[in-house]
Amino acid sequence: MTAVPDVPSAAGPGPRPARLVLEGVSKAFGATRALIDVSLELQAGEIHGLVGENGAGKSTLVKILAGVHPPDQGTITLDGQPAAVHGPAHARALGIAVVHQEPRLFPDLTVAENVFMGHAPTGRLGSVDWRTMRRATERRLRELDVPLDPGSLVRGLSMADQQLIEIVKALTLDARVLVLDEPTASLSTHEVERLFAIVRRMRDRGVAVLFVSHRLDEVFALCDRATVFRDGRHVTTALTADLTTADLIRHMVGRAVERSPRAEHPIGQPILEVAGLSRAGAFEDISFVVRGGEVVGLAGLVGAGRTEVARVLFGIDRPHAGEIRLDGRPVTFDSPAAAMRAGIAYVPEDRHQDGLVLDFPIATNVSLPILTRLFRLFVRPSVERRLAEGYGEQLRVRMRDVDQLVASLSGGNQQKVVLAKWLATRPRVLILDEPTRGIDIGAKVEVHRIISELTASGLGIVLISSDLPEVLAMSDRILVLHEGRLAAEISRAEATEERVMFAATGAARVAEGPAAGAAGSPR
Repeated sequence: MTAVPDVPSAAGPGPRPARLVLEGVSKAFGATRALIDVSLELQAGEIHGLVGENGAGKSTLVKILAGVHPPDQGTITLDGQPAAVHGPAHARALGIAVVHQEPRLFPDLTVAENVFMGHAPTGRLGSVDWRTMRRATERRLRELDVPLDPGSLVRGLSMADQQLIEIVKALTLDARVLVLDEPTASLSTHEVERLFAIVRRMRDRGVAVLFVSHRLDEVFALCDRATVFRDGRHVTTALTADLTTADLIRHMVGRAVERSPRAEHPIGQPILEVAGLSRAGAFEDISFVVRGGEVVGLAGLVGAGRTEVARVLFGIDRPHAGEIRLDGRPVTFDSPAAAMRAGIAYVPEDRHQDGLVLDFPIATNVSLPILTRLFRLFVRPSVERRLAEGYGEQLRVRMRDVDQLVASLSGGNQQKVVLAKWLATRPRVLILDEPTRGIDIGAKVEVHRIISELTASGLGIVLISSDLPEVLAMSDRILVLHEGRLAAEISRAEATEERVMFAATGAARVAEGPAAGAAGSPR
């Protein structure tokens, strides 16, 4: 097994006991070797980071611990005892709680029912004790400061709320090991801080925490040690105090990664103009302009109304007031199909649920939005494949061929297929909702390159992202929303993290420039 340094526990000096040990674990799916002779030790009372590019084997390891996949080779030891995990229920019974990257909830059940799925409290006659279930859920929600009703249905809740429910669900188990797979991808800064406080409390109670993340700043902020996987192999394990961000990136990709700045190019004429747009209960009086070759960033805390604005622009929801103009002409959309015909495309936040048909090939996914344009009577696979191959080459999708199932691609390459699908509609305006959520730093650089190339070709882009450095790096202007209202419009030259967060938290309402519809001075 790979040697790892002893780390003093939170309670005092000395090595921590090994809680979970994997030795020589391998897993293959057909000809694809996802894990190759991997060894890893999680210590009681530590938070252990796991990083690596998409396809490095992190998700496979998580699924092995969750009981979804058995290892082909190797052993797992829990508190010194051999532990073969025979399924998700058995993993939970062993005290291994897993919060997956994509929420796995039952939409037509309540919050409380999802939290206690598989281990509901029962009364004397064996029936479900609904009152105890609700009270226990309320208590856990209060611990996380989550304002959700335990009796409300999950359907319709935001990705952030669903992620928090998954975390609450894990906390109801008497966990010895807690595995968090990209738990902060859809959370606001405040929600992340709340989650970290809970995770640290669990660590201090002796729980071994495995924290899987692409956000390296969070790994350094939270984790005692970090392990790097690359191409299914263990590369290194070290104290985070002995590592730098550059070290981790070099271990992850096998080389140094340079983030190239956005290339400067002329900004064209207004394409999309939004004036006084409102939707009751979601947002109010939103006004802005998107010009050709421009990236307009939408920043704000989760729940500020960013995705709700995008849904109206794409015809998913109807506005109650305001006007949308394309090329100076008023337009109304009663469906996404109408928005597509007008030249608007939308890459949604949840690529699995809303962006892709995972069991379809790449070629089929790319052609889905334009089937009626491509084919009048029947689908011609050769045309479909040529279309997908063209976009695959342009976006540098790592694939065997376009007949490969989308489900078998890494997260970053799945995101590129979503981009290809909507670029095939030849849009004038592209709305990107959390386009780099859950993808590694190498894939993120690739998505940023694609955005730069698209704007250089004259496309107007609306970028919604909870990754503030991404918004600052990619946007020509940043619109900051707070509680459904436009709190600030900040130029690229004047944008800083502090200024954006100041507006996002409601500390200031600043509107600069004609697109905001009102003049204002920065504070």
